[in-house]
Amino acid sequence: MSKLSIIVPVYFNEDTLMDLYEDMKAKILGELGDYEIIFVDDGSGDRSWQIMGEIQKLDGHVRLVKLSRNFGEHAALLAGLSVCTGDCAVTKQADLQEDSALILEMYERWKQGNKVVLAVRRSRDESKVKIFFANLYYSLVRKFVNKNMPVGGCDCYLIDRKVIEVLERLDEKNSSLTLQVLWAGFRTDMVYFDRKDREKGVSRWTFAKKFKLVLDSMMGFSYMPIRFMTYVGIIFDLLAVVMFISVIVEYFTVGTPIAGWPSLMCVVLCSSGLILLMMGILGEYIWRALDAARTRPPFIIDELKESIQEQENGRKPENGQGE
Repeated sequence: MSKLSIIVPVYFNEDTLMDLYEDMKAKILGELGDYEIIFVDDGSGDRSWQIMGEIQKLDGHVRLVKLSRNFGEHAALLAGLSVCTGDCAVTKQADLQEDSALILEMYERWKQGNKVVLAVRRSRDESKVKIFFANLYYSLVRKFVNKNMPVGGCDCYLIDRKVIEVLERLDEKNSSLTLQVLWAGFRTDMVYFDRKDREKGVSRWTFAKKFKLVLDSMMGFSYMPIRFMTYVGIIFDLLAVVMFISVIVEYFTVGTPIAGWPSLMCVVLCSSGLILLMMGILGEYIWRALDAARTRPPFIIDELKESIQEQENGRKPENGQGE
């Protein structure tokens, strides 16, 4: 019988964790057979770790991973994948915005031979502003990064053991795990769902994290930023030549004197801003190259609590860090 690993990254989710488990217990756990739930505490500063311990006492299939600090959702998911023992694994958000029953449908699609099953948003019960910027991001990704990105986007996906092994070998930081899954190119299927609005807790998905995701997506999977710099340089060079010729022609035909300080300052300020922009883009690439060259692990596991089932089987905990 195949085994499914459910990986839940946790970051300040004390308000929803118990509700999440009860929802999964009522809708899917009785139908799965062999399974494990891996909660990964990504440096939460609330009671999430204690509540995760209470859930483990209720279910012998629950394993707990505690990271030494907040490394981000990408690293938390990698940590969960690094310790999971299932034949396939599915990611599950802890905010209750995705129906737990979706996991059963994804699991069935995996049994049909698909190595990747994406949970695609059919609709979003959220503000129009959030929907607009989310759709804008996924449109940019489809155009410049990966054309296989679903129109509605996805945060939840099920992946086969082969895909898990590929992700562990990639060992990338400052990246998008979803785009890595799409990049791997395995046989993929999709299921659709309606994303609910958040009812409990406060979202920690800040603007800074969203902006970083955009940068990581563009710079980690596309040459578009570098090509953008080239195009901008060509355009401004052509504009400079046209302006130079027009000023000279006007001086000799009309007699208009060539303005000095104002026009010069406009050109200097404009060109200086462009230079700084280009240096910033290059700096982003240099930082990512430096971060990769240091070979620091993407996550560090501070504590690993095996499930009661594993403890009864005599398996020893493997505290450690990501490779």
